[in-house]
Amino acid sequence: MAVELTPLFAPGLPGGMELAVILLIAILLFGANKIPKLARSTGQAMGEFQKGREEVEQELQEMKTKPKTTTDSDESTASSETQTEAEAETETETESASGSDTKSEE
Repeated sequence: MAVELTPLFAPGLPGGMELAVILLIAILLFGANKIPKLARSTGQAMGEFQKGREEVEQELQEMKTKPKTTTDSDESTASSETQTEAEAETETETESASGSDTKSEE
Protein backbone atom coordinates (compact mmCIF):
# COMPACT_ATOMS: atom_id res chain seq x y z
CA MET A 1 0.00 0.00 0.00
CA ALA A 2 1.88 3.03 -1.29
CA VAL A 3 0.74 6.52 -0.42
CA GLU A 4 1.22 9.03 -3.18
CA LEU A 5 2.14 12.58 -2.15
CA THR A 6 0.95 15.46 -4.28
CA PRO A 7 3.22 18.50 -4.42
CA LEU A 8 1.86 21.82 -3.17
CA PHE A 9 3.53 23.68 -6.01
CA ALA A 10 3.58 23.04 -9.73
CA PRO A 11 6.29 20.68 -10.96
CA GLY A 12 9.45 22.43 -12.06
CA LEU A 13 9.04 25.33 -9.66
CA PRO A 14 11.17 25.61 -6.54
CA GLY A 15 9.54 24.25 -3.47
CA GLY A 16 10.21 23.63 0.20
CA MET A 17 13.89 23.98 0.93
CA GLU A 18 14.63 25.84 -2.32
CA LEU A 19 12.09 28.56 -1.44
CA ALA A 20 13.63 28.93 2.00
CA VAL A 21 17.07 29.43 0.45
CA ILE A 22 15.69 31.98 -2.03
CA LEU A 23 13.98 33.92 0.77
CA LEU A 24 17.15 33.87 2.87
CA ILE A 25 19.19 35.24 -0.04
CA ALA A 26 16.58 37.96 -0.64
CA ILE A 27 16.74 38.98 3.02
CA LEU A 28 20.53 39.12 2.89
CA LEU A 29 20.55 41.19 -0.30
CA PHE A 30 17.81 43.69 0.46
CA GLY A 31 17.50 43.63 4.23
CA ALA A 32 14.44 42.74 6.25
CA ASN A 33 13.12 46.32 6.24
CA LYS A 34 13.15 46.81 2.47
CA ILE A 35 11.40 43.60 1.42
CA PRO A 36 7.88 44.78 2.42
CA LYS A 37 8.51 48.12 0.69
CA LEU A 38 9.68 46.34 -2.46
CA ALA A 39 6.66 44.04 -2.42
CA ARG A 40 4.30 47.00 -1.91
CA SER A 41 5.81 49.06 -4.72
CA THR A 42 5.79 46.04 -7.03
CA GLY A 43 2.10 45.50 -6.30
CA GLN A 44 1.30 49.16 -6.95
CA ALA A 45 3.22 49.10 -10.23
CA MET A 46 1.38 45.98 -11.35
CA GLY A 47 -1.96 47.60 -10.45
CA GLU A 48 -1.15 50.76 -12.41
CA PHE A 49 -0.02 48.70 -15.39
CA GLN A 50 -3.26 46.72 -15.33
CA LYS A 51 -5.35 49.93 -15.13
CA GLY A 52 -3.49 51.38 -18.10
CA ARG A 53 -3.96 48.20 -20.10
CA GLU A 54 -7.69 48.16 -19.34
CA GLU A 55 -8.03 51.83 -20.36
CA VAL A 56 -6.31 51.16 -23.67
CA GLU A 57 -8.52 48.13 -24.32
CA GLN A 58 -11.61 50.20 -23.51
CA GLU A 59 -10.52 52.98 -25.88
CA LEU A 60 -9.91 50.43 -28.63
CA GLN A 61 -13.40 48.99 -28.11
CA GLU A 62 -14.89 52.51 -28.29
CA MET A 63 -12.97 53.21 -31.49
CA LYS A 64 -14.30 50.00 -33.04
CA THR A 65 -17.92 50.74 -32.14
CA LYS A 66 -18.02 54.44 -33.11
CA PRO A 67 -18.42 55.26 -36.81
CA LYS A 68 -15.82 57.48 -38.39
CA THR A 69 -17.14 61.06 -38.75
CA THR A 70 -13.84 62.88 -39.08
CA THR A 71 -14.60 64.33 -42.54
CA ASP A 72 -16.59 67.24 -41.06
CA SER A 73 -13.85 68.17 -38.63
CA ASP A 74 -11.18 67.78 -41.32
CA GLU A 75 -13.04 70.18 -43.61
CA SER A 76 -13.44 72.80 -40.88
CA THR A 77 -9.77 72.50 -39.98
CA ALA A 78 -8.75 72.91 -43.61
CA SER A 79 -10.96 75.99 -44.07
CA SER A 80 -9.61 77.64 -40.91
CA GLU A 81 -6.05 76.96 -42.07
CA THR A 82 -6.87 78.56 -45.44
CA GLN A 83 -8.27 81.64 -43.69
CA THR A 84 -5.18 81.92 -41.51
CA GLU A 85 -2.89 81.70 -44.55
CA ALA A 86 -4.91 84.34 -46.40
CA GLU A 87 -4.75 86.69 -43.42
CA ALA A 88 -1.00 86.20 -43.14
CA GLU A 89 -0.53 87.00 -46.84
CA THR A 90 -2.68 90.13 -46.52
CA GLU A 91 -0.63 91.33 -43.55
CA THR A 92 2.61 90.69 -45.42
CA GLU A 93 1.37 92.64 -48.45
CA THR A 94 0.23 95.51 -46.23
CA GLU A 95 3.58 95.67 -44.45
CA SER A 96 5.57 95.60 -47.67
CA ALA A 97 3.37 98.31 -49.20
CA SER A 98 3.74 100.59 -46.18
CA GLY A 99 7.47 99.89 -46.09
CA SER A 100 7.91 101.07 -49.70
CA ASP A 101 5.96 104.28 -48.96
CA THR A 102 8.25 105.20 -46.08
CA LYS A 103 11.33 104.73 -48.25
CA SER A 104 10.05 107.08 -50.95
CA GLU A 105 9.16 109.76 -48.37
CA GLU A 106 12.71 109.86 -47.00
